[in-house]
Amino acid sequence: MATICFYQDTRHEKELIWIQKVLGIGYISRRNDGMSEIRINGFKTVKEILEDLIPYIRFKRIQAKSLLESCTILSSTKFNMLNREQLTKLVNLVLVIQNENYVTKKKKTRSELLQIIGLTP
Repeated sequence: MATICFYQDTRHEKELIWIQKVLGIGYISRRNDGMSEIRINGFKTVKEILEDLIPYIRFKRIQAKSLLESCTILSSTKFNMLNREQLTKLVNLVLVIQNENYVTKKKKTRSELLQIIGLTP
């Protein structure tokens, strides 16, 4: 699944509501830690929104471009119909996104990702 998520302190939730209204999509939820978030899901939807937002993204541009490329592949073909080249490209894009994220836990290695999608000998 592809997801874009915007976080904000719940005291400033109205900005998230504005984003939701402008984009016309997504859902807002309040977390237990005092934060609110708007989540936008789906390969096609995320692709369309990223195409519009990428020129304005400053801090997560590398991840956004990699996610856009991934969503372009995944929104045009069912996963089980992807060829080896497309699957390998997706693994490489996942690794780019992982390497640009701050969280060090839960990262998968290239060989783990290849095994998950069945590209190991």
